Amino acid sequence: MNIIDTVKRFLGVKKNSPRVKLIISSEKLEKRVALMEDGLLEEYSIERDSERNIVAGIFKGKVRNIEHGLKAMFVDIGFEKNAFLHFWDAVPAALDSGIEAVSRSKALHASKKKVTAKDIPVIYPVGSEVMVQVTKGPIGTKGPRVSTNISLAGRYMVLMPFNDQCGISRKIEDPKERLRLRHILTNLELPDGMGIIIRTAGEGQRARFFVRDLHFLLDQWKYVEEGMKTKPAASTLMLEPDLIARTVRDFLTDTVEEVYIDDLSESERMQSLVAPISKRARKLIHYYSGEKPIFDHFGVQEQIDKAFLRQVWLPCGGYLVIDETEAMITVDVNTGRNKGNKDMEKTLFQTNLEAVDEIARQLRLRNIGGLIVCDFIDMKSRKDQQAIYQRMKERLKRDKARTHVLPISALGLMEMTRQRAQESISSSRYTHCSYCGGKGIIKSVMTMSVELQRALHTLMKRHQDDIHEFRVAVHPELLNRLRHEDDALLADIQRRYVACLTFRADPTIHVEKFIITDALTSQELIV
Repeated sequence: MNIIDTVKRFLGVKKNSPRVKLIISSEKLEKRVALMEDGLLEEYSIERDSERNIVAGIFKGKVRNIEHGLKAMFVDIGFEKNAFLHFWDAVPAALDSGIEAVSRSKALHASKKKVTAKDIPVIYPVGSEVMVQVTKGPIGTKGPRVSTNISLAGRYMVLMPFNDQCGISRKIEDPKERLRLRHILTNLELPDGMGIIIRTAGEGQRARFFVRDLHFLLDQWKYVEEGMKTKPAASTLMLEPDLIARTVRDFLTDTVEEVYIDDLSESERMQSLVAPISKRARKLIHYYSGEKPIFDHFGVQEQIDKAFLRQVWLPCGGYLVIDETEAMITVDVNTGRNKGNKDMEKTLFQTNLEAVDEIARQLRLRNIGGLIVCDFIDMKSRKDQQAIYQRMKERLKRDKARTHVLPISALGLMEMTRQRAQESISSSRYTHCSYCGGKGIIKSVMTMSVELQRALHTLMKRHQDDIHEFRVAVHPELLNRLRHEDDALLADIQRRYVACLTFRADPTIHVEKFIITDALTSQELIV
């Protein structure tokens, strides 16, 4: 926080915050939520009825096998693929660095034996039942990843039934507010052995809201415990609420000025969900009944279409090229149309600054994670490189997924990781092209002509004594080249092997394929 913000806070002057709107499209097959800040799309979520979101879901599982080499066990939770439980995910977890620990009591707790990864196979032998929570949904061929460290998210806090640690999100920066929240936290009536974390959304909220949130979470936990006792193994104990209910819980905060949804029954449901929490928020929810689709009316669809292109333009005229691969996400920054002024270093720095803002936004919009490598435009100044690094750290603060970023390397690359709880939006929206097989490229007509002639040489030499007439079926584009550019080469092949070639165009044949047959028997010849 700079000195101007400090003075404004001291004088009670509020910072100019952006105008925030939530636009919700509720269709039969798909629900979509867009968060707009001053007309710019900043958050985007999709949920389809046919694709259940199991991340944060709690299950009663059964240990099927233990792999000591992997230091992991596989747990049946009722899905086609068993869930992956690493030994470390079964050890009681400490609070992460984004949470400040708060002690609720000055009394010394009885010392407990520390559980280590070596103890896990003994605690959970093959065939034993275990309560787990999904931390990462199934991605590609991999099954879900789970943990025994259960947590239940409320509007203002997170309940940890098996962990007695308490804390406050470090994203709440005001020292006075943190002191007030510590006082509220220490006075909450919490069962022994449980812990709570106050979320960022709890900033500025009254004590009674935290009491109500805690009671709601404890009721949820009683329901989960009852299911653990009565349900058979490989059963669902609790799933996260649907997208609209999660939106009420996670996004409908004091910063939101308006909410528009195009389904009357869902708008009434949202109002009923938020009414006990905030009468003000209930009045912000509006039913949209316009003729145009709601995303078109508010300019959301156009921004979505542009944001998900491989090439994303920056305001300065530069652009990003974003590629998702199996191992990592690569982002290439280019100056594009931004020729700038005489000071080239300033132009490059400005382009990289805009690229940082857009990269942080794109990570959230596309929900991409794992290893991410950003290739920024080379900057000579170490000071400029450090400024880009600090800007990225600042822009990633608003990301709900955990991120870790490293400074720009000597090669001009910035490496980072982003928590990947489920498939990216592009992975769920798109499938591999059946024509190119997901490569994004196909062989050129010239390449196919070379390969065809190579195959003809091989086959005609092999069958020089028994086959003298060959029929070849090819794609029309390839036949066009053979007739006009390579006809002399084909005539030479026929003279060399004293054979006859007949070509036929077949538009159903893949451009990278051709079929060579014996003209007399119609038997296909394989090279």
